[in-house]
Amino acid sequence: MDQGIWATWYDLPAEGRGDYLEWLHGTHLPMIAARPGIAWAAHYEITGGGVNMDKIGARLARADEPGLGTGTQFVVLVGASSPHVFFRPDITKLEPDLNDRARNMLGRRVGSRVCIFTEEARINGPEYDQHAPGATPGPAIQMGSFRTRSLEDEYDLAAWYAQYRLPAMARMPGCIATRKLVSLVGWAKHSVLYEFLSLEEREKHFQNHESLALDEKEWTNRIITYTVHAPGSPSVGRRIWPAVE
Repeated sequence: MDQGIWATWYDLPAEGRGDYLEWLHGTHLPMIAARPGIAWAAHYEITGGGVNMDKIGARLARADEPGLGTGTQFVVLVGASSPHVFFRPDITKLEPDLNDRARNMLGRRVGSRVCIFTEEARINGPEYDQHAPGATPGPAIQMGSFRTRSLEDEYDLAAWYAQYRLPAMARMPGCIATRKLVSLVGWAKHSVLYEFLSLEEREKHFQNHESLALDEKEWTNRIITYTVHAPGSPSVGRRIWPAVE
């Protein structure tokens, strides 16, 4: 079971990136994954979602608040049996217990933004049989993180996921699973994590469905008018650790 997800978005300078990734994948994330209650850890490089996603992104309102991290290049995801695992003790405050090399490496991150989510709902897609129990999310993901503008919008958003988006993802070729999340910690109240077999499968099957947001007659179009997204949201990327076989 992995009801809790700790997400960290950030940027990384090009200089020294290889050393950082070697340390992150070889030392730090395996150490995190070995902690009690942790189900998995994964690292994704954000690649972008294509031309139509860029058009949708241009229409989305963006959060612009002091201190809100603006990183958009990478996201580290850590799954736990419960979101409370991350607070026994507070896993985001491990740095004082790390050695100098670890503190130096984490200090290279730019614009870090953290959210800790709990799972509201989950559906399995047609490709779920390729997902091993307790495994990391899929080789490719799309992850949105956002708020709504009003209480009334919250009702409409919940209905859209329950009646429309999640049932559609249950039938979507190339989809492994979809998780609707809400936050305990962080700027975003809502998140959704789509898992795909590959970026190519996402582009082939999901992109046309997502592009309904550009049609003013569609329910999805209404969603993008009242949601306010974190920088770079939705994040579309490929898993770089653990390596995709």
